Amino acid sequence: MTAPRRDSDLVRPYVVTGGRAHARIPFDLVSLVVAAGDTPPRGMDPGTGPEKRRLMALCRGGALSVAEIAAHLALPVGVTKVLLSDLTDSGHIITRSPAPPTDRPDIQLLQEVLDGLRALV
Repeated sequence: MTAPRRDSDLVRPYVVTGGRAHARIPFDLVSLVVAAGDTPPRGMDPGTGPEKRRLMALCRGGALSVAEIAAHLALPVGVTKVLLSDLTDSGHIITRSPAPPTDRPDIQLLQEVLDGLRALV
């Protein structure tokens, strides 16, 4: 059984985002995010919130999707998108959209390969 949360542990989403509810940059849940450099960003304001710092630490470890970042930070996806938008605007992170459906392999072909491999075993 987990311990009940104290009121001081709860931070309202509008506090984290500075009162903003929408990201300036549209993100998909599966958009990939990575830090722009391996070192801690120099241009990050010392007053930057802990959420943005944790987000940067996560993104330095490799590419993560927006949904994964939100889960790691235990923040709503909308709040995470606002933070990501801020960090993209400041050049601290790089985002890449998911591959369009035309670039994905054909499901029929993959099924045939899988069937062929199973026949070998």
